[in-house]
Formats: sequence, structure tokens, C-alpha cells
Amino acid sequence: MIADISAIDPILVFFKHVANSSVSIAIRYGMLAGFAWLLAYVIFYRRWKHRKVVQKLPASSEIRREIMYSMSSVVIFAAVGALTVFAARQGWTQFYTEPDAYATAWFWGSIACAIVLHDTWFYWTHRMMHHRKLFRFFHRVHHLSHNPSPWAAYAFDPAEAVVQALIFPLVVFVMPIHPGAFAIFMVWQIVHNVVGHTGFEIHPRWLIDSWLGKILNTTTNHAMHHEKMKGNYGLYFNVWDRIMKTNHASYEARFREVTSRPRESRGR
Repeated sequence: MIADISAIDPILVFFKHVANSSVSIAIRYGMLAGFAWLLAYVIFYRRWKHRKVVQKLPASSEIRREIMYSMSSVVIFAAVGALTVFAARQGWTQFYTEPDAYATAWFWGSIACAIVLHDTWFYWTHRMMHHRKLFRFFHRVHHLSHNPSPWAAYAFDPAEAVVQALIFPLVVFVMPIHPGAFAIFMVWQIVHNVVGHTGFEIHPRWLIDSWLGKILNTTTNHAMHHEKMKGNYGLYFNVWDRIMKTNHASYEARFREVTSRPRESRGR
């Protein structure tokens, strides 16, 4: 009987970790997406309306659907996180905690490497999930949002949520990274994801004609992906889309149009 209980104990610990992490992730996600919604769609909506890529507002039914699927994704992220923590405790990952184990420059360099790795992972898995034989199993739910809101950032099919979550163990398995650097990377990815789904273009008009515009991705780029259903597969950067020639043909023209719109006067 004691042996049976000891065998069950790790399972109970796992589910407890998943439950606690689910609550923690949901709170962080809710606060960030809610804050983005409050700023963009309530407080500054009149001031920023001209920068909304798709001028139509998302329907309340779409928001509810995005939140529902986001919550299922949160549980999956928590489960993958719990497995990653278990792997770290077994010494299977490359997490390090000693301050002098690597140069200080690597602390910041590892964050940059994680971001580049994530962008590459996202581009190729995203493009793969658009294959006609995989789309309905992996990516259909996310594309129900033709006019996404901040709540669409985590609105995935369960299968896609697993694919998206795998980047986190991948990072800690393939390169040395401090838990603090990993935490910064985690904050970066969710902030960028939420901002990218607000539907409001935050970049200046000159960006698209600069060298920086050839590197960075934009809200317009991703909004067009939701509109057109193909092309514009990148996450943080526009590099893979340019290399693989998967930018939508009218992307740059659309960016210029969005960023050239006049702000609505207060009297109107």
C-alpha cells in the first residue's frame, strides 16, 4: 500500500504544479491582454482608431471564443512547463544558476539567442500548420479570428498549443540559460504576442523604408495574415518571410496606407 502511494505521489505533485502554474499563467495573461484591451479599445480608442489595421471592431462573441481557447492553451502551457521543471530537476536541461558560470554578456546574449530560435521555430512550424492536411487539426481555431484582439494571442487548437509550448523546453535543452534570462524571454514573448494581436499598428511610417523595417515584424503584417489566411508567417522578425518570399505582395503598401491615415479630430 505504501509503495502504491509513493508511486502516485509524483503524479499528484505534477498535477498540483500544473494547477498552480495554470492559475499563475492565466492571471499574467489576463492582466496583460486585459490591459492592452483597455488601452487600445477603451481609453485611447478614439485617439488610436486611425491606426487600427482592420477598422471594424471584433464582435463580443469572437472575444469570448478567444478567451475560452486561450484558457485551454494556458493549461497546456502549464503542463509543458511542469515537465520542463521536472527535466531541470533531473539535470537534463542547460539551466545554470551560478553567477560566474558564464560571462555576464551571455546572460543577455542567451535572451537574444532564445528570441531568434523562437522566431525560427515559429516561422517553420507556423508554415507547416498551414498545410492543407494539417490546418484543421492544428491551426483552424486561431484563424477563426479574422480580426484578432489581444485575447487571440493564446487562442489555439490544443494541438497547436502543444507545438507553441515546445519552444520553451527546446530553449533550455539546446543552450545554457539562467532562470532570470529565461524569465525575461518569457515576458518578451507574451508582451510581443499580445501587442501583435491588438490590431493597432504602433510602428512609425518610415520603418518600412528603412533597414530596420526589413528585419522587424509589424502588427500590420500579422493582421494581414489573419485576413488573407496565408503568407506573413513570421513572429518577431520579417527575415524568414523575406528569405522565403512569403510576405504578402501588398504588405508594404498596406503598412504605408495604415500609417498614413489622418487622426480623427476631436470634434468628429
